[in-house]
Amino acid sequence: MQQPTSRATTAAGQLHAAMEEAASSLSVLQLAFTAAVATAALAVAVAAARYNRRYRGLRLPPGPPGWPVVGNLLQVAFSGKLFIHYIRDLRREYGPILTLRMGERTLVIISSAELAHEALVEKGQEFASRPRENTTRNIFSSNKFTVNSAVYGPEWRSLRRNMVSGMLSTSRLREFRHARMRAMDRFVARMRAEAAASPDGASVWVLRNARFAVFCILLDMTFGLLDLHEEHIVRIDAVMKRVLLAVGVRMDDYLPFLRPFFWWHQRRALAVRREQVDTLLPLINRRRAILRGASPPGPDVAAPFSYLDSLLDLRVEGRDAAPSDDELVTLCAELINGGTDTTATAIEWGMARIVDNPSIQARLHEEIARQVGGARPVDDRDTDAMPYLQAFVKELLRKHPPTYFSLTHAAARPGCKLAGYDVPADANLDIFLPTISEDPKLWERPAEFDPDRFLSGGEAADMTGSAGIRMIPFGAGRRICPGLAMGTTHIALMVARMVQAFEWRAHPSQPPPDFKDKVEFTVVMDRPLLAAVRPRSLSF
Repeated sequence: MQQPTSRATTAAGQLHAAMEEAASSLSVLQLAFTAAVATAALAVAVAAARYNRRYRGLRLPPGPPGWPVVGNLLQVAFSGKLFIHYIRDLRREYGPILTLRMGERTLVIISSAELAHEALVEKGQEFASRPRENTTRNIFSSNKFTVNSAVYGPEWRSLRRNMVSGMLSTSRLREFRHARMRAMDRFVARMRAEAAASPDGASVWVLRNARFAVFCILLDMTFGLLDLHEEHIVRIDAVMKRVLLAVGVRMDDYLPFLRPFFWWHQRRALAVRREQVDTLLPLINRRRAILRGASPPGPDVAAPFSYLDSLLDLRVEGRDAAPSDDELVTLCAELINGGTDTTATAIEWGMARIVDNPSIQARLHEEIARQVGGARPVDDRDTDAMPYLQAFVKELLRKHPPTYFSLTHAAARPGCKLAGYDVPADANLDIFLPTISEDPKLWERPAEFDPDRFLSGGEAADMTGSAGIRMIPFGAGRRICPGLAMGTTHIALMVARMVQAFEWRAHPSQPPPDFKDKVEFTVVMDRPLLAAVRPRSLSF
């Protein structure tokens, strides 16, 4: 008779135990939640105190008021505008120098030629450094051991001097003429094959073909290995593209206390870095073996010189050892990635302008015919003697610079001033390029694409900015891009070869180019250019 009571007692005990377990779990959740809230509150308080301490007593450029800790980050994120349009609106309200607080990063943005000249030329040494990097970028820059990312100082001087004198000087660029011609022949052949294989026998995608050609040139220049098969090159290119995706901007770049919530991004970045090292290090080791060989390899196997050769025994000021294998991978990747997309993007914009304006194509073709006729391919020795082509390249870079902003600068020391305002040493100094190249005070009819403005007697354009800033697609001053001459050489040569080899027309299935852009790694066409081509009659 007591069995039901025993069962009830057992059930009650189980229920009580379950309630205690639930209460215990709830207590753990409450404790975890309380700890998370307390940690977040502490992080907010610490960040606010740090900001107030860093900028107390400084006269910063004007800018929109922001929230504690996040600053203007949420205003930008929820503005419903592209960042460049947001900056244009702020410029109208605050003028050509302004401050944005993006979480723990402070951005000082300038958007006039006068202020760009003051910062980059007149006070070039003061603003020649780089700001701190996020942890992901540090992985791929070997802790800022590259020409572009190094802080201003002896290490940067050593790296830049080697790149310029050992690789990008006028004499060195001439030595790589054969690399350019090999890549151009392959480039033209690929486009002929693509057009022939298309349903209408005439369609080509410009950007992907241009990008592959530039990548081949830079791969030759970097490693000096001439027998890489196309499939191998494609695999290397795919890895380098994954690197660009891995270093994209994230929320924890601005709010570091969120970093634990982005742990998977860090894991992915480390995996991509391992893949990059595993891909490029065999090329480095193969070049080492060639240089140590008793007899030189055949001319179809290896070039007599490469950028890597200058790095293997490089002595960097302040360091006892030559660059490590990891650092060699980083420095080689810098040259390849830095020169590929910027040049390829310019080529696509250039061909869109040619498709849109047949008279420009006709004048370019006439100039090429006068210079070389149809008996041989045009090369970079010819393009230097083509004034209209050179004017076209300048106008192309004025209207379509590779990026909206120059590479970020930073004050090299505390106490630097710009336009009478304080620029903190840890702030990002960014130059907004479109408002300079569109300034009606600097350019007649700035909205028009008109290469004639750069011909004799027209508007001058010193792209180094040293004599006065009018357009600086490669930056200016001490940190000007060392690849300026290489980039313009490649753009001019590729445009000339494309116009020499093909007659370019708008594709019948596509609307006319509208020149809308979007930001990827560089500023690209919003609608990639599909063009129709007809091979010209040539005797080579």
